[in-house]
Amino acid sequence: MKKHPRSVPLAAAVALIAGVLGVTTTAGVATAAGCELKSSGGDIEHVISIIFDNTHFLRDDPNVPSDLEQMPHLLNFIKDNGTLLTNDHTILISHTAGGILTYLTGMYPDRHGLSVTNSYRYFKADGTTASSSAFKYWTDLVDDTGIPPADPLPNMVTGDSGIPKNTPAPWVPYTRAGCDYGAVALANVVLENTGTGPNGDMTKVFGEGSPEWNEAVTSNAAPPNTAARQLAQTDFVGIGIHCAAGGGICTGDTNARPDNLPDEPGGYAGFQALFGAKYVNPAITGGSAVVNDLDGHAIGDQFGQPGFPGFDGLFASTTLGYVAQMQEHGIPVTYGYISDAHDSHGVSGEIHIARGPGEAPYVDQLASYDRAFQAFFDRLAADGITKDNTLFLFTEEEGDHFVGSAPSPAGCDGVTQACSYSQIGEINMNLAGQLATQQGITTPFTVHADMAPTIYITGRPGRTEPVTRNFARALGRLTAVSPYTGATDDVTVALADPVEMRALHMITADQQRTPTLTMFADPDYFLFAGAPNCSLPCVFVPPPSNFTFAWNHGSIEPEIATTWLGMVGPGVLNLGQDDTTWVDHTDVRPTTLSLVGLEDSYIHDGRVIFEVLSSGAVSPAFSVRSRKLGRLADVYKDLNAPFGQFSLDTLVASTRALESGDGTDDSTYSSIENEISSLTSQREAVAVQMRAILEDVAFRDKPVESSQVMSLVNQALRILKQAHALAMG
Repeated sequence: MKKHPRSVPLAAAVALIAGVLGVTTTAGVATAAGCELKSSGGDIEHVISIIFDNTHFLRDDPNVPSDLEQMPHLLNFIKDNGTLLTNDHTILISHTAGGILTYLTGMYPDRHGLSVTNSYRYFKADGTTASSSAFKYWTDLVDDTGIPPADPLPNMVTGDSGIPKNTPAPWVPYTRAGCDYGAVALANVVLENTGTGPNGDMTKVFGEGSPEWNEAVTSNAAPPNTAARQLAQTDFVGIGIHCAAGGGICTGDTNARPDNLPDEPGGYAGFQALFGAKYVNPAITGGSAVVNDLDGHAIGDQFGQPGFPGFDGLFASTTLGYVAQMQEHGIPVTYGYISDAHDSHGVSGEIHIARGPGEAPYVDQLASYDRAFQAFFDRLAADGITKDNTLFLFTEEEGDHFVGSAPSPAGCDGVTQACSYSQIGEINMNLAGQLATQQGITTPFTVHADMAPTIYITGRPGRTEPVTRNFARALGRLTAVSPYTGATDDVTVALADPVEMRALHMITADQQRTPTLTMFADPDYFLFAGAPNCSLPCVFVPPPSNFTFAWNHGSIEPEIATTWLGMVGPGVLNLGQDDTTWVDHTDVRPTTLSLVGLEDSYIHDGRVIFEVLSSGAVSPAFSVRSRKLGRLADVYKDLNAPFGQFSLDTLVASTRALESGDGTDDSTYSSIENEISSLTSQREAVAVQMRAILEDVAFRDKPVESSQVMSLVNQALRILKQAHALAMG
């Protein structure tokens, strides 16, 4: 195997960094002095977390090996050394930003602030809406361009304190413990834009008139598709290091900037960060402007400028190259994002050619990902970074549903025989046109286009007003003729208004973001607002020359909801594959912090996955009362998770309620909605007590009475039984 080239020899780089930064070295790796991870055995020295975009354990075609099956070096590393949990779940609405941020915080979207992603709409004072990206730096506002802003709250917003505040940041426990925290394309942890307005990232981080700000002004004004236009993005976006208390790798670095978190519980004064590859690269290479990927190629943009390659250009070799370089140069906690393998990617990132299961470019890309993981694990092992001293975490943020024709030839597996498709692509629907021509609904509205579109009726009418109720009933009756099968499809699978959205953890502390309605559609369909007519086809698949989007997500389909989680390292049992334990993205945060001996400033929605941890790595209380606490954990998930039984049952009832009535009698709607609201209030009260017990046991080894545990379990079971009865009608 070709040895990974570095800008300077490893030994020289280590010596240089050790001398400049005052670090110690172990097994050829620079180790930040003062990093105090406090695992039970004192054996976790590194945390490496990788989150994929849409990379599946389950097969999308029964004949074609799944994504993970085609990456055996990753799959076998997890199963041979730790545990692969295949019954993991995402949140609603299932998208990249929401999945990553839930994974990072251990909070459901109602508490971290982003329930509709990857963009969302919000109501303005006049009843119209505007759009905002969910991908923004942690402290950015919803409206970061308006003066005054139409919505002045933080994009990452929580109401835990009783008023809307910025959500606590995920790097804080680590940096407070003296550990530098590196991030590669990690949602909202790195800079996401080069805005130079009053609330733009360049203004807030570097200051108006600074050299960085001036570079961004010039870059943003340059002609499109030029190196000059790309430069500020390449230099400052996508890569970052949040530095440890006392300075960490930022010590003496004049490029470090204040790491401002004004709402952070307990305060966060005096911390610094490095923002952008322009400043991170020299810090982790001994002065070079270039970081190489695992194949030895300089990481950069499409014009050859060294730095960030774009959020859709994060090949496994690229991200893992950055993570390895950070780890080798004293960044003990690293989080990275890897782009999906089922879309073809160009030098500059996504080139919008979707591939079906078993197509040759898809298979080839997975093979390259597999080679990257082999090189990654070999390189880390040579550096002394192994399962014996490192906590490894791997997951995907959501699943997908493939939309396309049957593969050819029949029975192809993609490995011994490539598959091809005569047509692939989501079925696009002009929702405004279809409603107007088919259902007679011409009410003005805007929509966050999606497989699970959120709908904002202009004027912001209440949920019980006739205009809203008529709109919901029309959605429930919506049909379309599938261009693939010729059959008439019922487009709506489920419906929610704010009553059910609360049950699904979709109501945030920012009331301006609350949609009028959420529609969960047939998984083949992608809905957009469009014009209120069908002068052009309202239902269509893009032509074969434009195979752009074929992997649909957002809705409630099991293949979208069900994800996977791989854990390896000290304290993690080697169970191979666990298909039974029900977990979701919120559980990773408390499990990780429990293993490394750190704690957040808030209680998580997730719980420690003690079933896959050794007895010495968890609170003794888990071992003493494992059966009853296990029962509590299971029932808690049934009760509180967006894909738990309570949420799924109330969603069935909500759909029946919203589709009911004829405009003169809404008694069924009112009765069901009142029952959902009451049960959700009961759910919230019991869930708060259940998660408090799970946190007390995990982080404070607080004894708990068995009678209290069983009382809460019984209360939860009663609520679940009532919700199920409501779903059954």
